[in-house]
Amino acid sequence: MQVFNPDYKTLIKQHLERQQFMKHIGFDLNVIEPGRMEGSLKLEEYHKQQKGFAHGGLVATLADITAGFAAYSLVPPEHHVVTGELKISYLNPGVGEELRAVGWVLKQGKKINFCEAEVWSISGDEEVLIAKASASMITIFPGDFK
Repeated sequence: MQVFNPDYKTLIKQHLERQQFMKHIGFDLNVIEPGRMEGSLKLEEYHKQQKGFAHGGLVATLADITAGFAAYSLVPPEHHVVTGELKISYLNPGVGEELRAVGWVLKQGKKINFCEAEVWSISGDEEVLIAKASASMITIFPGDFK
């Protein structure tokens, strides 16, 4: 992977300060590497659907955030990234104390970064893969959409 912005960590941390939805759900990115992000949240009652599982929208959001920031870590300064497509497969119910999401860039491109993400449920020492996602992250160039 080629990093076009050596100051990507600082910019990501600045963007995280303005990520109000992420703060609202309690998700925190704790691994920030070129082309790879990892984060976690404590699974609370308000994250769950009627059967007590992590809501599918929450799980998709975690995959989207980690994949999106993984792509963002590689683009040049003044460029941004938005989700063009997100496909998620739910493999197991999200139960336990915590959710962990990992996103990475599978193939880097100038206009589109193809990414993947996994979301894991953690209960004690046991981790279970609950979802696998693929995403196309579109690069927004300076001057686009003024």
